[in-house]
Amino acid sequence: MDILSICIFLLYTSCSVLLLLYGLNTYLILFLFLKKRGANDASDELTEKRFAEAFEDRTDLPVVTTQIPLFNEINVAERVIRAVAAMNYPSHCHEIQVLDDSDDETCALVDRIAEELREQGHWIQVFRREDRTGYKAGALEAGMAVSKGEYIAIFDSDFIPPADFLRRTLAHLWEDERCGMVQARWDHVNLYQSWLTRVQALGIDGHFVIEQTARNRNGLFMNFCGTAGVWRRSAIDDAGGWEHDTVTEDLDLSYRAQMRGWRFHYLPNLLVPAELPPTYSAFKSQQYRWAKGTLQTARKLLPTVWRAPMPLFKKFQATIHLTRYALNLQMALIALLVLPLILSFGDSGIWFYRSVLFISLLIPAALGPSLGYLVCQRSEHPKDWVGRIKYLPFLLIIGFGICLSNGKAVLAGFFGNDSTFVRTPKSGEQNMKNYLVQRNWMPRLELMFAAYCALTIGILGYIGQYALVPFVVIYMLGFGVVGSKGLAEARA
Repeated sequence: MDILSICIFLLYTSCSVLLLLYGLNTYLILFLFLKKRGANDASDELTEKRFAEAFEDRTDLPVVTTQIPLFNEINVAERVIRAVAAMNYPSHCHEIQVLDDSDDETCALVDRIAEELREQGHWIQVFRREDRTGYKAGALEAGMAVSKGEYIAIFDSDFIPPADFLRRTLAHLWEDERCGMVQARWDHVNLYQSWLTRVQALGIDGHFVIEQTARNRNGLFMNFCGTAGVWRRSAIDDAGGWEHDTVTEDLDLSYRAQMRGWRFHYLPNLLVPAELPPTYSAFKSQQYRWAKGTLQTARKLLPTVWRAPMPLFKKFQATIHLTRYALNLQMALIALLVLPLILSFGDSGIWFYRSVLFISLLIPAALGPSLGYLVCQRSEHPKDWVGRIKYLPFLLIIGFGICLSNGKAVLAGFFGNDSTFVRTPKSGEQNMKNYLVQRNWMPRLELMFAAYCALTIGILGYIGQYALVPFVVIYMLGFGVVGSKGLAEARA
């Protein structure tokens, strides 16, 4: 056995073991969810009822600032501004800040809507900066510096808050003086637009129904998701404010605040509809930013987490939480290494991996997330969960297909310092302007990997080692779908 074969063996084995570790943790998170999934529902309802009764009698309600960060969002800007203005909270206590960094027609639209709402009695201001320093985090920071609110609500441009949003979230901030943030659950306005939006909904529901609930109700770190939440201003200040050295400023602030002792509260029954990325390019752009920013945050904060006086289990779960996107790099490496593994080890090597690593490691790792999605849909949609879960195989294919793009993001986040924020374009109902994702070479590389996987399948069949074929077929389909769709969108 030469050095190269040993390196291939060790790298493939390491990736498989890490996949198993993350996969097994999915079962643990699912157990924690099932253990406490309804633990807070009754108390949440009572808290909100008490606040609603007090709300009717009080004239000294605190000022709430709602921030709407925008950058070239003509398709959705009006919708979110009007939805925020329609929230059931006294206008003289509700400061609306439109943090508009746009450089296109969005500016004129925003000014027109803001003037109309001011004439109707709303307290609304449009805040523009001379430059986009810090991108979204910089806009939030600049707006907060001139805001009047004791509480800060934040909505991205594609979200549509319900009228009772502030009444329900503020109740929990009032109930607990050490509650620093209340997060609502994301819902979907364009769920039925395409297969792509349906599978995205499966993935997002899994995060918000299973993982956020499990983490929050078992005393683990959870994250503010950048939108559809309300912060206590003092919690932001105490944590050091918004920082823009990562592209996931929400995750960064979440961990810093919780390490300062602030508690977060999650409301899985408060749904805020939002737009799912309608194109593969937009979806990959969103995932790339999340993967890159999460690894940047891990690099920045995990040393502090491990030095902090907290239970070992909580530190371990924080590590899993902040490094979960590294799975994509491991998946990409496994796709690359299967063929060299065959050529290096021959029949004996293939037999070992078929009987031990593939069956014992990869299958349990893959089944964990799928089981979570199944439980999520069965729990939330008992009448039509079968119709929803049928898209799970396509989610698996897309998940494998974006591992190259996300793997690149993981490397950029772990080794690079670039904090350029690339937004996800939104189309809205009317799609007045087509915002394009910047073209890159990734779709062509994905198609090359699809061809490479097809070659691997052919060699596996030729030598009669069929156990790995279904596994590599998923890669081939994933790279083929994501690559071809991305290339077609770039040419459109």
